[in-house]
Amino acid sequence: MDAARFTGTEPLAKGGPVDPDRLQRYLQSALPGCDGALTIERFRGGQSNPTMVLSFDGVRRLVLRKKPDGVLLPSAHAVDREFRVISALQDTGVPVAKPQLLCTDESIVGTMFYIMDYVEGRSFWEPWLPDLPAQERSRIYAELGRVIAELHCVEPAKVGLDGFGRPDGYVARQVSRWTKQYRASETVPIDAMDRLVAWLPDNLPEQRRSALIHGDYRLDNMIFHPTEARILAVVDWELSTIGDPMADFAYHMLTWHFPRAAFRGLADTDLGTLGIPEIRPYRDTYLEATGQQDVSEKDWNTYLAFCLFRVAAIRQGVMKRVIDGTASNPHARDAGELARPVAELGWHYAEIAMLA
Repeated sequence: MDAARFTGTEPLAKGGPVDPDRLQRYLQSALPGCDGALTIERFRGGQSNPTMVLSFDGVRRLVLRKKPDGVLLPSAHAVDREFRVISALQDTGVPVAKPQLLCTDESIVGTMFYIMDYVEGRSFWEPWLPDLPAQERSRIYAELGRVIAELHCVEPAKVGLDGFGRPDGYVARQVSRWTKQYRASETVPIDAMDRLVAWLPDNLPEQRRSALIHGDYRLDNMIFHPTEARILAVVDWELSTIGDPMADFAYHMLTWHFPRAAFRGLADTDLGTLGIPEIRPYRDTYLEATGQQDVSEKDWNTYLAFCLFRVAAIRQGVMKRVIDGTASNPHARDAGELARPVAELGWHYAEIAMLA
């Protein structure tokens, strides 16, 4: 896979809903330091909320993150929730970019958006980290595990996030929500999704505790220090809520269960040689850091099946935007076409759970 297709920035296409002059006038009235020539570039990665870098005379840089254009599924692309959560996490041990403003006036760039500081650092698209030595890979993954544990130890009420989500019944609500989203974006029948839709509601693990969760915690949603194995900012908080931390951690660990081809996974790699932790030790370290008891193998595989079901529903939503002509990423079709194989992998783990 060519990682360059998904990393870095590229010029913003002309003729879209973002009018640089209108945007700059608004920012000049709302934020200091937004004078000078404005250059707008879009990040190549990501399939959901369009994200852009704003440069003023090449000196000050900010990041704009907006809802996609067009008709959206209910409750999707909640950039206002993203803004709220990164604002709340400013003084915690969870690294996030500094938020600047939320704009609900859709006339500025066509949809609601928010502005945050630009964080200079490294982003990694390939989880096997081909350009790093084994010791550095080990440190990168130790930091990944440390920060998700830190997140799951945040007390939402103490940071102003009381009511950010209902603490109980997270996975059941997610199954219901993503079933509706999937049906609303369904383009062709997927047998594995139909099986998961029928099986999951009656086989969900009991939620043992609640926590603030990210919802999309993976390597390419981190910005690392330019030279250190230290996360400077966790990004893409669109799916964050209060929910089941074990479900959030299982989603994070999907990388270990995906094959490399198409999915950018680690399932068919030599982790020991790479210096990347094996599934069991990584999971044990997380459990110890958060003070949680482990779950049964049946429940763990059910969590994996649920997470894959949700990923497949999200991929299907991407495909629907491709068909509707509102996809923000030129590689969106490739992502959308993975809905079926992701669902089939989800059903595979459901079958393992049935045998456990």
